Amino acid sequence: MYIGDVGKKGLHHLVWEVVDNSIDEAMAGFCTEIKIIIEKDGSITVEDNGRGIPVDTHKKEGKSGLELVMTVLHAGGKFDKETYKVSGGLHGVGVSVVNALSEKCEATIYREKGVFYQKYKKGIAEEEIKKIDSTEKTGTSIRFWPDYSIFVGQKYEYSIISERLRELAYLNSGIKIFLLDKNTNEEEEHFYKGGLAEFVKHLNRKNNPLFPDPVHIKGEKESVPVDLALSYNETYSSNILTFVNNINTIEGGTHLAGFKTALTRSLNQYANKNNLIKTKKNENISLSGDDVREGITAVLSIKVQEPQFEGQTKTKLGNGEIKGVCDSIIMEGLLDFLERNPDIAKTIILKAENAAKAREAAKRARELVRRKSVLDISALPGKLADCSEKDPTLSELYIVEGDSAGGSAKQGRNRRYQAILPLRGKVINSEKARIDKLLNNNEIQTLITAFGAGFGGDGGEEGETSAGDFNLEKLRYHKIIIMTDADVDGSHIRTLLLTFLYRKMPELIMGGYVYIALPPLYKIVKGKTEKWVYTDQEKDRVLEEYKETSQKIDIQRYKGLGEMNAEQLWETTMNPENRTLYKVTLEQLKDPNKVFSDLMGDDVEPRRDFILKNAKYATNVDI
Repeated sequence: MYIGDVGKKGLHHLVWEVVDNSIDEAMAGFCTEIKIIIEKDGSITVEDNGRGIPVDTHKKEGKSGLELVMTVLHAGGKFDKETYKVSGGLHGVGVSVVNALSEKCEATIYREKGVFYQKYKKGIAEEEIKKIDSTEKTGTSIRFWPDYSIFVGQKYEYSIISERLRELAYLNSGIKIFLLDKNTNEEEEHFYKGGLAEFVKHLNRKNNPLFPDPVHIKGEKESVPVDLALSYNETYSSNILTFVNNINTIEGGTHLAGFKTALTRSLNQYANKNNLIKTKKNENISLSGDDVREGITAVLSIKVQEPQFEGQTKTKLGNGEIKGVCDSIIMEGLLDFLERNPDIAKTIILKAENAAKAREAAKRARELVRRKSVLDISALPGKLADCSEKDPTLSELYIVEGDSAGGSAKQGRNRRYQAILPLRGKVINSEKARIDKLLNNNEIQTLITAFGAGFGGDGGEEGETSAGDFNLEKLRYHKIIIMTDADVDGSHIRTLLLTFLYRKMPELIMGGYVYIALPPLYKIVKGKTEKWVYTDQEKDRVLEEYKETSQKIDIQRYKGLGEMNAEQLWETTMNPENRTLYKVTLEQLKDPNKVFSDLMGDDVEPRRDFILKNAKYATNVDI
């Protein structure tokens, strides 16, 4: 699949592919403005003021440069890189695939004092390129109508496009990017002279930064430009974004490894040199990678001529040489900054020192919940009703709310592959709690022990003093299913659990191991016919179907799972043939870190704004 999928993500990727060409022009120094228009007829127009795609006939191919770019996969390789470069973004396929997946497409080129035009249908040119006018301006305008027989039921969303364009404007300082939606008349302009420093300020705006201006480091080595901005705040979590050629490398890679190593080594070197950290025995101690990343917000952007991506989503950089490049540039820049800003340096070191003390306090708690092996059953929590299946790929763990629901679930489950873990009350808020308090919480200990994958930081990079012991290979269940009551308390418990998993075990979410069970809200009885419904909309639809009947209709609302007997719970919520499970992913969230920080953090204002904005969508609040 050239664009990943044919859903919402794939549809929007068409825009990214076209915009990437304009960004390439800007990076080469030939473009200063890019305009994206969401047209009323479902089409998209992307226009820039670059040099314009070449229109001359290509000697070897016998076609114009424009037609090659628009109709031939990876056509950029047919041009001299110094003259014109067609980049393909994440999948590297270029605008030709956008053309192929569009019902029709139009290209207008402003170049060599002329206006050139060509139109296409499903990726094939309908006519020869022609000059239609004269002009002094230069640039490229691409308008495409996605083939909605491929992208069935999808439509462009202003917020998704806006967020990506804002990101691109931060990553490419000095470029003006305009967005207009002709359906709603919404419009905005993104222009950031400060680049990544402004990006970090934006990400960190609600988190009480420890110093006003982010650290900004730029350098180039072995033809690899490195751009880094970072700051620290009062929170206990880290937010590190990494990009390669404007691609968000959500799985990290060698550039992230180089950054982590440089950060840990430079802070330790500065602290030891200036005797900033002392133990009771007056001996220097080393800060771990987890210590120095507590409360950090950072954005790292690099440019690589031939990036090699790996990982499940092809968003993990694999170029081995990049680690050393990033390590060298970032360490030199950080040490220089720390020497010139001793007050800020002391603030950062103190933050890391406090994290180190908490880490030491958490060691014993971590040992209590660490599993030696996936088959070690002796250490399992007492409330866990385990399954007999030993193959994790076939095993499911239901996390339920309280003993009442736990009792019904234990009786109704399939004991062979379904395990039940009842929780007592609400778990601690991982967004606000430090690691030592978190690991001393009984419910958190129970969860970690039951999962069997261990717990620890994401260390292990060269130069770090400790490595985390979390290991997905030891995970005892490949389906972790959160099953809470359909009320306010149940929703809160579910959110607390998701906060813990996202902040402390993100690998579970990114790996697709976490699910949410959807229990029924109502049982509607008509005579001897029973129907379970899961939403209010479904209830209204069923009642509309029954309105002509003379039989009595009974409606029972199920607030809690404990109100259902074992058989009912199995048939509605746990039977794989009938149940509804939602896989937890990050794709629907533009900025997951911001979402969790806003909803679960200390700052009340963003949470209030969220409630005011979304209160109208809430149902059954008082039930």
